[in-house]
Amino acid sequence: MGAKDGARPGVNRRLLLQGAVGAGGLIALGGLGAARSMVSAAAPPVKGSLNKLFIPLPAHATTELTAAPGLTDLGGGSMGMALLYNGHLPGPTFVVPKGQLVSVPFTNGLDAPTTVHWHGLIVPTAADGQPHDAIVPKSSYLYQFTVNQRAGMSWYHPHPHLATASQVAYGLAGGFIIRDDVEDALNLPSDPYEVPLVIRDANVDKAGNLSYNGKASGFTGSIALVNGTRDAQLEVDRTWYRFRILIGSNSRLFNLTLSSGASFRLIGNDGGLLPTAVDVLAMELSPGERVDVLVDCTGIGAGETVNLVDTNSGWTLLRLTGTGALNAPTSVGRIPADGDALCVDIPTLVAPADVTRRTFSFDGMTRINGLVYDMDRISFEVPENTVEEWVFRTNGNAPHPVHIHGASFQVVSRTGGRRKLFEWEAGWKDTVLLHDRETVTVRIRFDGGHRGRYLMHCHKLEHEDAGMMLNFMVVDPNAQLGASPAAYDTAVPGPHGMAAQGHVSHK
Repeated sequence: MGAKDGARPGVNRRLLLQGAVGAGGLIALGGLGAARSMVSAAAPPVKGSLNKLFIPLPAHATTELTAAPGLTDLGGGSMGMALLYNGHLPGPTFVVPKGQLVSVPFTNGLDAPTTVHWHGLIVPTAADGQPHDAIVPKSSYLYQFTVNQRAGMSWYHPHPHLATASQVAYGLAGGFIIRDDVEDALNLPSDPYEVPLVIRDANVDKAGNLSYNGKASGFTGSIALVNGTRDAQLEVDRTWYRFRILIGSNSRLFNLTLSSGASFRLIGNDGGLLPTAVDVLAMELSPGERVDVLVDCTGIGAGETVNLVDTNSGWTLLRLTGTGALNAPTSVGRIPADGDALCVDIPTLVAPADVTRRTFSFDGMTRINGLVYDMDRISFEVPENTVEEWVFRTNGNAPHPVHIHGASFQVVSRTGGRRKLFEWEAGWKDTVLLHDRETVTVRIRFDGGHRGRYLMHCHKLEHEDAGMMLNFMVVDPNAQLGASPAAYDTAVPGPHGMAAQGHVSHK
């Protein structure tokens, strides 16, 4: 794995600052000055009109990926400027079998540094798309890794220092679906009855272009986009559909329900299939989280509509409009009932008697345990293949969706706030939501076979860019720990801004 054309990943401070300054406009971020004139003739969308849902194009293990500014149809022929992967919003959906070597040549067509982070995928540090490994403008890099995870939906997005929020807000994101034999044996609904849904909010300026006015508390847009489509509509036959849902917003939470009052049949989340199918009426999800649900459309007659609704904002996100077609093809597959077993390959992580417990305080909007992110600081070391408990807590400026690179985890408990775990937090997760005054404990084991530097951060992207992030190292469990602290339990700074040497806390 490595750079092409002599362009090595690495952070250039001048370019980073250029990207940060450009966060207020697409021109600075993507070089769109000349391109803006192309949208002057575009007709504004008709208020209340419905637009056909865009289905992301498929991609495979060697599909080339380019990030560049361009025109996109936000619905109804309303063309606007955005930052795009392979010319589309969202970018293509990679569909890759477990065990496959992924080798994706990436080209940065922006005027600012960027990376591709494979959110939810357990990959070597050199392929993780971390801020340390920024790809400079007009250069290329080969992202290469083997998919060794169970079936599920992950995603990819930029992760440059100081500019993740703006680049995502302007459109850079896409899905990544893993297949395996366990899931295939269930014969779940497949194309065209398996539909990815990337849900986010956005702002659009008077010219119809995506715009961004980031603020410390987190960007919230004035409209909803589903697969880059505003006022989206999907025509549905009288059968069951499988929706692979990703919350791709910068900071907005979505509380999803169906206008009919029907349940979602939840079958999976961040880390793939759950042990059993379970019916839920609503799901509050935060940026970066995914769910896999089945929706019964057999009762939606010709011309009738059931809406996917966000009760937090009151928005209708997607209108499911019936075609009246009754003959369900075999691609609909098997529909597990509420309570049906789906898989048996989710072992429970058991904490040893002397488990290492690390506590992290996500308070304010810029710090973890009182420290702002420093790209050169390693906050602690984690022995490979060892179960640990990490405790996340917040006493203000929540919500904070917490995301960990390099491993999946199991959510053990939540105290304070909502005081319960939810159905979509079972199984394997890589992102978990903290509401105000909550403490969430997870068990984690870095057993993906990769050592080196990884990240933990708030996935409210403005918080991440402002410093609510840290680096840690996954190390050989038999090696002596280095000079970095073995625990990150205090907010006391050490020399030169380093975290103070701490102690490992045990149960």
